[in-house]
Amino acid sequence: MQYGSHSPRDEDASRQAEGQNARGTAAHSHSRFRGKNNRKRRGSQPEIRGLRGPVERAPDVVYEPREPQRARDADGKQTTGETGQAKHAHPFAGAARQGDEGKRAERPDRHGKRHVNGPGNNSSKTQSGEKDSRKHGSAGRHGRPSRGQRPLYAALDLGTNNCRLLIAIPQQKGRFRVIDGFSRIVRLGEGMAQSGELSQAAMDRALEALKICAGKMISHDISRHRLIATEACRQAGNGAAFLEQVHAYTGMKLEIIDRRTEAYLAAEGCGSLIDRKAEAAVLFDIGGGSSELALVRRGRKNAPISEQITDWTSLPIGVVTLAERFGGKDVDHGVFERMVEEVRNHLAEFSNNESFNRVWQKGRAHLLGTSGTVTTLAGIHLKLPRYERRLVDGLWMRSDDVDTVLQQLIEMDYDQRASSPCIGQERADLVMAGCAILEAIRRTWPCQTLRVADRGLREGALTQLMSADNAWLPPKRGRWPRKKQQ
Repeated sequence: MQYGSHSPRDEDASRQAEGQNARGTAAHSHSRFRGKNNRKRRGSQPEIRGLRGPVERAPDVVYEPREPQRARDADGKQTTGETGQAKHAHPFAGAARQGDEGKRAERPDRHGKRHVNGPGNNSSKTQSGEKDSRKHGSAGRHGRPSRGQRPLYAALDLGTNNCRLLIAIPQQKGRFRVIDGFSRIVRLGEGMAQSGELSQAAMDRALEALKICAGKMISHDISRHRLIATEACRQAGNGAAFLEQVHAYTGMKLEIIDRRTEAYLAAEGCGSLIDRKAEAAVLFDIGGGSSELALVRRGRKNAPISEQITDWTSLPIGVVTLAERFGGKDVDHGVFERMVEEVRNHLAEFSNNESFNRVWQKGRAHLLGTSGTVTTLAGIHLKLPRYERRLVDGLWMRSDDVDTVLQQLIEMDYDQRASSPCIGQERADLVMAGCAILEAIRRTWPCQTLRVADRGLREGALTQLMSADNAWLPPKRGRWPRKKQQ
């Protein structure tokens, strides 16, 4: 019997790994400008049947750490708390705000002017009503920010298992540079399958993580943001009440998005990794409480990914819900097969897309996974001593590579999985549930290649925000040689 695989990807709190990844990712981003004969080819990237050779990773996300701005008091001195984070009187500060509850507190900028609007507002005014063009987010010609006036954007995803944040600066169209991030396993949906509500312990864990996210957004002086809650808050009877508590505690107002929006944001975030020579792809995101899938059929060149999605679905099954139903610690072959069949039953109706299946059977297609499931699998395949995003994001894996890793995982006991550097104790009881979801997808749409994406919903939200503001930098001149005049 051959199997698929699983892995949860994010690591705790603004990892140093993301900073270390910046150099490698940025260096790789220039590889597409090398001469045709000098282009590097990665040995780990297999060819897709019917396509011409491996395709390099899309260099549209670069990770680069950046020093957060420090708040200053009325005398111009920096103010820091016990942990070194700046103390801002800002809407995100929640209960820590001073002065009138209904007003945004004033604070001086580095030029001594006092602002009445927080960083969530693009149009900053001083006390005299004068617009401050030096602030992040001020626009240059044609409404675009100039190179010296760079707005900062943030996207937060509060899911069933994780709380994640990205802060980024727009680059050329469709690209941005990540300067800070945060990820923590909070298991917000723990026990919800039985009770139908979020437990107090789970809400407390999520609130602590969200408080850290709020602090980061304050210190970086965000221009615009999108704060998203997904399956756990959608399904819980007390989900809306919990988000009101989040607003009171942190000042952040999260929106609960529907499943269609979640699927399209995930596709927006990783669509650039679909092989340009492929005719079709199945894009999937295995979450904690739900799993989103999109059938992508390539059409007009450079068309937005949203126009290439022919069908989508959201399964009410994720790694947390499946592990709680079947047990995640002691998983033998029998338990694993029952989990796979459970997922396949949910996929049965969605997989009956005849026109898409005809294209799929030609072989010019591949799977694209944007979940922690596939990134952990990739880390184990590469035998990484610790997770490294630059080595995982965009990696191609052959079907037999996936089978080999899954066979290793299913032969491990719980303690062995917990000791794996790419899994860890927090995820050891969820990894086999993710494997079962992936295996069900692989059996439904069999193919020879799987591409791994360490990007998804947050990246999609950032891209949409930047596109709505037309915040992209103008193209760099002189990069491409001009054609000779005839």
